[in-house]
Amino acid sequence: MALFPPGKGGGSGVEYGFKGKGVLIHTLVDGHGSPLAVSVTPANGNERVEAIELLDSLNVKSGSVGRPKKFPKIIAADKGYDSQELRKKMRSRGIKPEIPKRQWENKPKRGRPAHLTSPRYIVERAHSWLQRKYRRIVTRWERLPDCFECFLKLGFVHFWLKKLAK
Repeated sequence: MALFPPGKGGGSGVEYGFKGKGVLIHTLVDGHGSPLAVSVTPANGNERVEAIELLDSLNVKSGSVGRPKKFPKIIAADKGYDSQELRKKMRSRGIKPEIPKRQWENKPKRGRPAHLTSPRYIVERAHSWLQRKYRRIVTRWERLPDCFECFLKLGFVHFWLKKLAK
């Protein structure tokens, strides 16, 4: 019995992507590497659509009086999130996107190279902390996608509880 028959998608189930079979874990972290939002999609999912959904699930608490900020000032991402549509949506929300452009072999390079001020390794550091702490997430014993996403969120809740206890 297959939980996700081939070609049906199945939410955040395991699918064949660019590097093989698996899932993509999308994480939105702050400048210190603390996770703010997480979601899981199949390996053949569209990363750019998921970025907007993660931003919509976010409320930034600043500690000041008044309506809370909805979006951060700057977002740094890797080349997988590069698209004009995503950049337009971020700029319309007042976010400065720091996303490197994908290089195409046939396309000539024009203009000055972009200088990125935000390091993108911070997200990878959050992922490595989670994988070091929870072997269950690395091996992915859960076959139901909702259960796997819940274990990811539970790991991030554990991260915040340890941070707040200090």
